[in-house]
Amino acid sequence: MALTESTQTQLPPAADVPAETPKKQPTEVFVRELIETLLLTFFIFFLVNSLVGRYRIDGSSMNPTLQDSEYLIVNNLSYYLGEPERGDIIVFHHPTSDLNLIKRVIGLPGDNVVIENGVVTVNGIALDEPYISAPPTYRGQWTVPEGEYFVLGDNRNSSSDSHTWSFLPEENIVGKAIFIYWPFSKWGEVPHYEQSLE
Repeated sequence: MALTESTQTQLPPAADVPAETPKKQPTEVFVRELIETLLLTFFIFFLVNSLVGRYRIDGSSMNPTLQDSEYLIVNNLSYYLGEPERGDIIVFHHPTSDLNLIKRVIGLPGDNVVIENGVVTVNGIALDEPYISAPPTYRGQWTVPEGEYFVLGDNRNSSSDSHTWSFLPEENIVGKAIFIYWPFSKWGEVPHYEQSLE
């Protein structure tokens, strides 16, 4: 007599069924999610505020590049990652007051800046400045110390800047103006202008 192998399937022992956990009330869930959302919003707001600043132009010292009542976004990290360059438009704390100002970087540490006959010259090279409202009517000569910058407004004859109050210490720089977000018709990047002296 021939025998064939048979397999038997054993059923696993019955598992213990855990007691049903009570469901959270809808009010508890809503409050928890609301708190989580508020905390996340606060964190994002804090992070964004530490990385960028929002500023309103007050006055005409940067005409025609920037207009009164325009709103800007400023990159607060720009100069932790690199140095200011000629042509950058920067926001900074005024060296002798509580004001925040916005101007264009003209002279770097060690530069010799001469303004004469309506022309700005840096290290003997006249700057090409299509962004100014009119040539400057004043004159002067400055050698920029280490750790400081020479800044001018684009509205040269109506601007409180380095030609009136001297140099800007590096530690007073807040950041680089990067974007105009209001009015919507001016929406776009802040127009920097690279000044190469080579």
